[in-house]
Amino acid sequence: MASSLHHHHLLLLLLLQNSIALSFTPNPSKKLQPFIFPLKTQKIPAMSLPRPSPNKLLFHHNVSLVVTLTVGSPPQNVSMVLDTGSELSWLNCKSHSDPTHKNPTFFNPSSSHTYYPFPCASPTCKTRTLDFPIRPTCAASGSCHVYLSYADASSAEGTLSSDLFSFTPSNPSKTIFGCMDSSFSSTTSDTSSIGLIGMNRGSLSLVSQMGTPKFSYCISGRDDTGVVLLGEAELPWLLPLNYTPLVEMSLPLPYFDRVAYSVQLQGIRVAQTVLPLPKSVLVPDHTGAGQTMFDSGTQFTFLLGPVYEALKIEFLKQTRGVLKGLGEPEFVFQGAFDTCFRVPAGVGWVGEGLPEVVLMFPGAEVAVTGERLLYRAEGEVRSGGAEWVYCMTFGNSDLVPMEAYVIGHHHQQNVWVEYDLKGGRVGFAPVRCDIAGQRLGAVV
Repeated sequence: MASSLHHHHLLLLLLLQNSIALSFTPNPSKKLQPFIFPLKTQKIPAMSLPRPSPNKLLFHHNVSLVVTLTVGSPPQNVSMVLDTGSELSWLNCKSHSDPTHKNPTFFNPSSSHTYYPFPCASPTCKTRTLDFPIRPTCAASGSCHVYLSYADASSAEGTLSSDLFSFTPSNPSKTIFGCMDSSFSSTTSDTSSIGLIGMNRGSLSLVSQMGTPKFSYCISGRDDTGVVLLGEAELPWLLPLNYTPLVEMSLPLPYFDRVAYSVQLQGIRVAQTVLPLPKSVLVPDHTGAGQTMFDSGTQFTFLLGPVYEALKIEFLKQTRGVLKGLGEPEFVFQGAFDTCFRVPAGVGWVGEGLPEVVLMFPGAEVAVTGERLLYRAEGEVRSGGAEWVYCMTFGNSDLVPMEAYVIGHHHQQNVWVEYDLKGGRVGFAPVRCDIAGQRLGAVV
């Protein structure tokens, strides 16, 4: 999810894993064994998405990246949304209704003898982090109460805690997380997901608590499976990665998220045409607004208004005769996507003949091609049901609103994405992610 550089009260997301009761200091001399586990693309049924209140943002996500692990002693199985745009990880610790009665919908801390709620007087409760738009407070029970809010209007509050998290049965790790008794979420409202696992560079994130120097993931575009790799591993079958450096900002700025995976967007190319954009619109301004970040917790990609409009004009120009425009100027899908088309109902693939859109970075490029350029707006039909509505998968940040370029997971499909924290860079290589998961032995 995109973080809280976007509006005064819309702060960023959260993360988790690996820490001892009060604090965790990674041991740099200890070689971390890689963890390999499945990554599942999970579709959230439209009917299960909550209706935002009038003061909330309109857009939501209806597809999330989900990993399964165990928490507590004895271990409880949990499914959590993987989010590189968040810091503190959290779990729902209050039962929520599950109409199917098939999936656990909460983590039960009272059933775990290793669960530890931090008291409000503990040093951990006083940890300074951008993840808390409101400072932790003291609950009536004496525990550390935290509140989190996100740019897509999601929020959660509960107790800052620790317990054993395990991706494999033999490797449990004491981890700081939020045990939440109240949440409103547009990304984790499906009953089989009960929390969020944060992966940004903040002090309370999973990768920071584990001391992980590097992690990777691959999101399949052919089925709903993928793979996550924590740590380093030899992958001789993988094409050489192209790297772009992470952008660092030494001074705090109101709209710049310093713990996000921020890179420099240099330009956008549609087929062979580079959009005529002044460099000034692609770099952060004096407030930090205009940074570019990779965020696995956001579904689509968002561009600031001037860049979005330039892409829209060129895309419409190059698809004239290939795509039929919607012809409804007032229609905006999810509050941010207004470049939409009519497609005959029942068409299984709509990417034929579309120009690729290439995001250009120093040293690397990410190409968005074929059907990843369009997304069906479910429930929207025209001509008496004979036509479906599809929209371009680039949204206008100004409509959300948020002051950043955010590259979501839909445009990271079939790309091996490596976050090299030690090297201060992000790497990319095209790959069949379903095959990559099979080679690494990660199956759902």
